[in-house]
Amino acid sequence: MRTIVVGTRQSALALTQTGQVIDHLRELCKQHGIEAGFELKKIVTKGDRILDVTLSKVGGKGLFVKEIEQALLDGEIDLAVHSMKDMPFELPEGLVVGAVPLREDPRDCLITRDGRGLDDLPQGAKVGTSSLRRASQLQHYRPDLQIESIRGNIDSRLRKLETEGFDAILLAAAGLHRIGWQDRISAYLPPELCLPAVGQGALCIECRGDNEFVLDLLSKYKHEPTAVAVAAERSFLGRLNGGCQVPIGAHAHLTKESGPSIVLTGMVGSPDGKQVLKETMTGNNPQQLGLQLAEALIAKGAAELLALAEE
Repeated sequence: MRTIVVGTRQSALALTQTGQVIDHLRELCKQHGIEAGFELKKIVTKGDRILDVTLSKVGGKGLFVKEIEQALLDGEIDLAVHSMKDMPFELPEGLVVGAVPLREDPRDCLITRDGRGLDDLPQGAKVGTSSLRRASQLQHYRPDLQIESIRGNIDSRLRKLETEGFDAILLAAAGLHRIGWQDRISAYLPPELCLPAVGQGALCIECRGDNEFVLDLLSKYKHEPTAVAVAAERSFLGRLNGGCQVPIGAHAHLTKESGPSIVLTGMVGSPDGKQVLKETMTGNNPQQLGLQLAEALIAKGAAELLALAEE
């Protein structure tokens, strides 16, 4: 029997979603008569080690994936489970995305101490987020809010909501869904108000490009509509040369109506939320669509806004 070593970060969410992936892969092995066992390897990344600084100040792309990708390249693990929103646009030579499974809810959500929604928060309410993208869009919608950085895993952020005087915190809905804590969600933020991060809610199963055994197994696991939507979003991100720590958001979905089949909306904002550029386009080719949308926003001044954020 072949043992497949699976690498992951060691947060509760990362371990939960990796466990769910392994369960699905075990089921696929059973269905297809593939003899394989699975072993978990926990890996600490730079983004996990530095918790006292906002993500945008830690800098660099791949904060939550570099060490895991190195373990892949070194042959210590056979595949890695990442949150797609943590993935830089370019992968190291020799590594590929083996599968993008079915996406969870891509939206951001609001958790408040008393269950109230965004419009019901008092003037000047203190809202916690480590994301420039969320902060930019929230300040754009409600300039009165006091946005403060909050880092840590999901449970430590939920604790800080109670202990550090926040009126609300913002999180990705997908993480709360995956660990079964959706009852903590006070309100979902519609993409019209707060576009999610590129790839938010989707997982990336990464492996070596020459590992045919693993590639064959993962080919049975991928969800094509999710893969196409995420490819459009990532093409948009790649053209803007953005990491997950700048105020860029995008969301694509497939439509079954006649004509173009991918609908992609993208945004670039200033860190203070005073300017938010947003555009929606439709098309059939995900890579081309992402590039076109990025060019449209660059023509409106997106590059200048991103330069501000990088500073």
